[in-house]
Amino acid sequence: MAVTRSASTVWTGNLFEGQGETTFESSSLGTHPVTWKARSEAAEGKTSPEELIAAAHSACFSMAFSSELAEAGYTATEIRTKSEVGFQPGVGITGSKLTLVATIPGISEEDFQRIANAAKVGCPVSAALSGIEITLDATLNA
Repeated sequence: MAVTRSASTVWTGNLFEGQGETTFESSSLGTHPVTWKARSEAAEGKTSPEELIAAAHSACFSMAFSSELAEAGYTATEIRTKSEVGFQPGVGITGSKLTLVATIPGISEEDFQRIANAAKVGCPVSAALSGIEITLDATLNA
């Protein structure tokens, strides 16, 4: 069964001095301010499309990695994923850098890296971001 999630943004003013509010409708997580300055300079308590993409990418990758681990017979004690999505005015989104730190009993470094890379490729958000460079730095905690 297909599922649809929704969010909306109301924007007023021009790009550089204007502002918007993005509302997470499906989850009711609230409404968050967004501005060009938050996107291209300092966040100053506001969000940006790139931060929202980073949140989606880190969550999706963690889920994909957990699934790949289960298929290989492993269960993680902890999976910590960070996504850093770059943006350059005039160019656009420049890439997503995934950083994974995981604690997984009984896994070899070779299996860990293989599974992490499979998750990077298999993550649906990675597929949606196929037009940008996606890198992965994966560290296995002892």
